[in-house]
Amino acid sequence: MSAEMNSESRFIRTIAAFDQANANDPRQERDENGLEVAYEVLYARRMSEMLRHFCPHASEALQLAARSQHIERWLLPRELYPLDRKGYLQWRSELKERHAIRAGEIMQAEGYDSVMCDRVAALLKKEKLKSDDESQTLEDVICLVFLQFYFSEFAKAHDEAKLIDILQKTWRKMSDAGHQAALKLPLSEDELALVTKALS
Repeated sequence: MSAEMNSESRFIRTIAAFDQANANDPRQERDENGLEVAYEVLYARRMSEMLRHFCPHASEALQLAARSQHIERWLLPRELYPLDRKGYLQWRSELKERHAIRAGEIMQAEGYDSVMCDRVAALLKKEKLKSDDESQTLEDVICLVFLQFYFSEFAKAHDEAKLIDILQKTWRKMSDAGHQAALKLPLSEDELALVTKALS
């Protein structure tokens, strides 16, 4: 087997291993075809698909980071932390560390060296967000996936003022390219109205 083929096989195995880990998520959600899928498996697939659309020539490290963005996230529930801003930030910080460690463990088991594992870890931890183009691209993809697939459900639980605040914070995280992509998403009229209001 050539080095190129072996590298491709390793990548495919690692993506499958990420999905296998996420398949243990007890939460289920219906995908676009109406099939029941583990919540984090579906999220991971959506991340990969959005990355392919938004950045077709993404590096291997960025593709791996996108697929493992929420790996085994349900194992650290939000409820374990105080339900205030400080508790939320502690939870998010701990999640990043755990995702980076878990992704690295799986990657090492499939034959990746420490350099690639460290690179994926840095992306998952959002290091140098504003100066690292790939880290910014991952953040854009995260925001785009949220807006297209999860904002509608999120909106049902919050008032307009809270939603506008969330949209404005999301917008500030994104690049100009991310903004342009967001405005092209298949959002409902109500969602587009909220986005327009948030940006005005």
